[in-house]
Amino acid sequence: MADLKKQVSENIPGEFFVDNTCIDCDTCRQLAPHTFEDSGRTSFVRVQPQTPEEIREATQALLACPTGSIGTLHQNNASEILKDFPMEIEGDVYYCGFNSAKSYGGNSYFIRHPQGNWLIDSPKFLPHLVHQFEKLGGIAIIFLTHQDDVADADKYADHFKSKRIIHEADLRAQPNAEEVLKGKDVTNFMEDFKIIPTPGHTKGHIVLLYKNKYLFTGDHLWWRRKRKQLGASQAVAWYSWREQTESMARLSSFEFEWVLPGHGERKYLPAAEMHQELETLLNRMKASLETHWGY
Repeated sequence: MADLKKQVSENIPGEFFVDNTCIDCDTCRQLAPHTFEDSGRTSFVRVQPQTPEEIREATQALLACPTGSIGTLHQNNASEILKDFPMEIEGDVYYCGFNSAKSYGGNSYFIRHPQGNWLIDSPKFLPHLVHQFEKLGGIAIIFLTHQDDVADADKYADHFKSKRIIHEADLRAQPNAEEVLKGKDVTNFMEDFKIIPTPGHTKGHIVLLYKNKYLFTGDHLWWRRKRKQLGASQAVAWYSWREQTESMARLSSFEFEWVLPGHGERKYLPAAEMHQELETLLNRMKASLETHWGY
């Protein structure tokens, strides 16, 4: 629970505040960009929410914050907003909310599918989410993009008897995973899913393409809110920036309209525009191979 005595100095006075336990993960800025901004060290309240929609978004951010670093001066309606999660993105694709500090606030997603539901990476293991997932039909498969964002995947797997998918190079994060991928070949999984190895951020990083429309990118690819472009970062290419650039080049042969990352902004663009954005990013990445800057 956020502590008013620890609030950061940048907060605009008013009902909502951020305290200094914030890890600057960007969750609140994704959910309530009108209210929260980045100081370079933590998020802070840039503008106090006023409209019902702004207040709802700020309260969603309060709930999703992995470190409980957002608070209000008075009692809020978080118990009512709780039902917003999982939050529908489009059709049968949902954002789970309740990001976990174990994955540095990484986003996780849920796909409702007639052949079995999927969880992509893991939120906190909470009774509310368990109940909601049960109402939606449970979780058949847990897809883990890489070792950093597994969070409470083992608890969800145990509760729902789910099959976890992870690459062998990142298996240390879930050593008891039921489905272990090898190599760099694309795997067609059921009729709607393609698993694409994308080493770079980690050696075993993989992404999931659903219906040739939704790309769950882990920490491989995201949308840069301020620059308004697709991005990747050499600074967090823990395994190899050159490998990540090669992975991005392979990814450009696939069609998709949504980028749904673990960290960073999610984004929809028509397929042709998304492909052009990806090609532009790839060119920047190739040019950066001799430098130390991230793109």
